[in-house]
Amino acid sequence: MQDIRPAQALFMWRDVNLSLVRAGAPDLSSRQFAILLIIYLDLPPHTVRGLAERLAVTKPVITRALDTMGKLGLVTRERDPLDRRNVIIKRTVAGAQAVDHLAGLIVTHLKDLSR
Repeated sequence: MQDIRPAQALFMWRDVNLSLVRAGAPDLSSRQFAILLIIYLDLPPHTVRGLAERLAVTKPVITRALDTMGKLGLVTRERDPLDRRNVIIKRTVAGAQAVDHLAGLIVTHLKDLSR
């Protein structure tokens, strides 16, 4: 694949986001997308504490993001049975489908750039 110029990357990002909006995908913030992709692309386990450290934000910030993502069915949470202070974030089928959909849109729009 050829190198992508910065302007092309921005047009692709715009088009991916437009496709998400048109498909009626949930409105996720950049922070929520980052969390979602960490959970689905990096090996588990994922904890609130670990995500907070990774994103350089507080645990309440992660909790608020996960509250929204949980309501959308993208993730679930449960207490770590080995250390009840930790909250483990779990993947869901709906979350995996959302990430797959996003990946497909990115691939499609990357192919459009090469035409």
